[in-house]
Amino acid sequence: MTEIVSAVAAKVSEYLVAPIGRQLSYLFCYRSHLDDLNKKVQELGHVKDDLQITVDQAKRRGDEIRPSVEVWLTRADKKTREAKTFMEDEKNRTKSCFNGWCPNLKSRYQLGREADEKAQDIIEIQKARISPDGVAHRVPVSNVTSKNYDPFESRESILNKIMDALRDDKISMIGVWGMGGVGKTTLVEQVAAQAKQQKLFDIVVMAYVSQTVDLKKIQAEIADALGLKFEEESETGRAGRLSVRLTAEEKNILIILDDLWAGLNLKDVGIPSDHKGLKMVLTSRERDVLSREMGTHKNFAVEHLPPGEAWSLFKKMAGDSIEKRDLKPTAEKVLEICAGLPIAIVIVAKALNGKGPIAWKDALRQLTISIMTNVKGIEAQIFHNLEWSYNYLYGDEVKSLFLLCGLMDYGDTPIDDLFKYGVGLDLFQNINALEEARDRLHTLIDDLKASSLLLESNRDDCVRMHDIVRQVARAIASKDPHRFVVREDDRLEEWSKTDESKSCTFISLNCRAAHELPKCLVCPQLKFCLLRSYNPSLNIPNTFFEGMKGLKVLDLSYMCFTTLPSSLDSLANLQTLCLDGCTLVDIALIGKLTKLQVLSLRRSTIQQLPNEMVQLTNPRLLDLNYCWKLEVIPRNILSSLSRLECLYMNRFTQWAIEGESNACLSELNHLSRLTILDLDLHIPDIKLLPKEYTFLEKLTRYSIFIGDWGWSYQYCKTSRTLKLNEVDRSLYVGDGIGKLLKKTEELVLRKLIGTKSIPYELDEGFCKLKHLHVIASPEIQYVIDSKDQRVQQHGAFPSLESLILDELINLEEVCCGPIPVKFFDNLKTLDVEKCHGLKFLFLLSMARGLQQLEEIEIKSCNVIQQIVVCERESEIKEDDHVETNLQPFPKLRSLKLEDLPELMNFGYFDSELEMTSQGTCSQGNLDIHMPFFSYKVC
Repeated sequence: MTEIVSAVAAKVSEYLVAPIGRQLSYLFCYRSHLDDLNKKVQELGHVKDDLQITVDQAKRRGDEIRPSVEVWLTRADKKTREAKTFMEDEKNRTKSCFNGWCPNLKSRYQLGREADEKAQDIIEIQKARISPDGVAHRVPVSNVTSKNYDPFESRESILNKIMDALRDDKISMIGVWGMGGVGKTTLVEQVAAQAKQQKLFDIVVMAYVSQTVDLKKIQAEIADALGLKFEEESETGRAGRLSVRLTAEEKNILIILDDLWAGLNLKDVGIPSDHKGLKMVLTSRERDVLSREMGTHKNFAVEHLPPGEAWSLFKKMAGDSIEKRDLKPTAEKVLEICAGLPIAIVIVAKALNGKGPIAWKDALRQLTISIMTNVKGIEAQIFHNLEWSYNYLYGDEVKSLFLLCGLMDYGDTPIDDLFKYGVGLDLFQNINALEEARDRLHTLIDDLKASSLLLESNRDDCVRMHDIVRQVARAIASKDPHRFVVREDDRLEEWSKTDESKSCTFISLNCRAAHELPKCLVCPQLKFCLLRSYNPSLNIPNTFFEGMKGLKVLDLSYMCFTTLPSSLDSLANLQTLCLDGCTLVDIALIGKLTKLQVLSLRRSTIQQLPNEMVQLTNPRLLDLNYCWKLEVIPRNILSSLSRLECLYMNRFTQWAIEGESNACLSELNHLSRLTILDLDLHIPDIKLLPKEYTFLEKLTRYSIFIGDWGWSYQYCKTSRTLKLNEVDRSLYVGDGIGKLLKKTEELVLRKLIGTKSIPYELDEGFCKLKHLHVIASPEIQYVIDSKDQRVQQHGAFPSLESLILDELINLEEVCCGPIPVKFFDNLKTLDVEKCHGLKFLFLLSMARGLQQLEEIEIKSCNVIQQIVVCERESEIKEDDHVETNLQPFPKLRSLKLEDLPELMNFGYFDSELEMTSQGTCSQGNLDIHMPFFSYKVC
């Protein structure tokens, strides 16, 4: 009986007493409920901020944010905003009745109950929070392009047949074959483009195989398209990972392997043979490689262009002048020599574009000279045509650069590598400064591209060379007087005893399969040595370099060393040394290379620069970028490099204050020639800046971070980037940073202190500024205060292309006062986020001036009601430079609006807003119950 009574009492307590207690707590303990809510809001804020940082970093990497993360952040933002508004109103809602003589019990009860409900909402959001590890996924990177495709009838016919074969369920492997230079690569690039356009496949990837098979490179190109990141180092491990990923992939995949010279074991790559959704297209110069060795199901031959199509292409490249009576007969004979091969037609025609009859006749005579060649895979006449194009190049510099490019590996060649090599080889004539040398290099590259001897890469910082052109370049370079040698086997011991090794001047050693190197490579004429090996156990003998005392350029990138080979000290003439990506410990030997001009340790594991570097008096370029482990640069090392013009060190943060043992920034003041290229500095603490920093004044290329930025803001849009975080106003009105600002193209300002607008002193008018990002500055009320007479006189932001305003919670207007001259004349993109004081974005008079604006994105602005506000007639201040008859935003193509709770409509004005047919208008998370646009959107 007692147990029954106890049980009943417990239930009564559960269903009656507990609820009554909770209800009473709302009345008498409302303050504790408010305190609890405030605590929960702060906790959620910390979680949300941490997650937002991870999201921002992922976006900068190009990753795609998961929808669930965006939803969670929006919910968290909304609930936090509601809770803060509720707590701000708390004082008004708890006023006592009868002038304070008795408490307002009803208000307190409601207050306590609502605080508890909101706290419970926040707890639920906290429970649903997402791990930072799962916020995003890598977006597959497309490496497929279809540039310079001419839809000739003969090629269209083959293209259509290949597309039909791809639709055939019985065919999974297709072959495309034809001689080198006939246009196989261009054709399969178009196959890839159409396969994506017609949505035959979800994923399309193209990898280049070439004569020298690099499995890791092929695996990496396929992995990029899948959004896969390898953790394995070995080819076998990567093949296994790739096979598992492809087998598990439910989407349809097309893999194109271009330029097979021999059979390739697909299992070694990691391509499974039993995936029903996977199809392949292979190209080769030999049909047997495809049908017999690879087992293709259907093969298509790409033949020479027929006469009519060949003439059309030739005319397109050489110009309409070839139709003239005095040129056409000669042009037809020149075209005949090109034998219908697109690569020969393009290169020869471009070389003769704009030339007169005499030049054409001379070219014809040279092209008809009989020549024998035994270059594998290239007809003698095609070789002769391309060699003639090389001979037709004007100047030794451009010819030397062409041969140097031919020496590089297949695929992309970084322009920075060519620059470092060129400086070490004294390739650039009559050049005194590195800035001039880089300009000359880009001019020479443009010349080679104009001749189609070099090609555009998918990467802006690289160039490519057609494999046929590379073979010709190597064949030319192998003859006197150049004697370039490319060795891609492991028989170096035998080769080192030949006469060729004694006479060669340039050598590229691809020792992928080698387990050991000769003790000494005797090459007395050698000026350039490039050594590549992916075998971590391959050691360079200490005596290896003793027989190449004339060496000027040495690239040992991605080799493993504990100490450098001792014979390096015999390279008294060495001017460029590249140890990029090397496993390095002790490099003290570098101190003996007194003629060294370029030292590149980019991405190496070096932890400390040696004291012996003070012996170096000639370095002009020092590259320490991405040296994550570098912590010690002994004092006076940098200041001793008095000839230094170019310094890269974007991951070094261990700057010391005056008097300490590590390097301090004041040492850079001793580098009087540091006027060019990139000075990548990360200065985490403003106290580390010296009182004088004259080294900043002459820089023409730089990316400088001042303040604690972390690594999430490292991406730079231009070569003149400055990012200031929580710095004192006196810093940017002085001579150093102040003068630097006048030429800065990208400026990021975070936590501006003591100012309501971006100070005009930063840069009088911001004439050179192209990109401006202002973030987390609660004191900012305006972007620019145009009531300042200096602003009216000189204008503001005439070159600005992009503007980001983020977390400016008290921003009221973009421009306070009359519209300055040329204000935002070139603005193309505008992003506004978390600006909670902004009720509108533009006045109509300002909107009319934004003639170049293409994209607007507005997110999470609590009180914004309209995008464009029309001033009253009495408020409009007419200026000579403000046009009143212009249509606002004539080039607008994208409008994205998200989480704007008070937004009513875009705004009203008489003009029609016209959006291009390619434009998009996205209204995410908006609750608008009236027509959003009061005018035409088309």
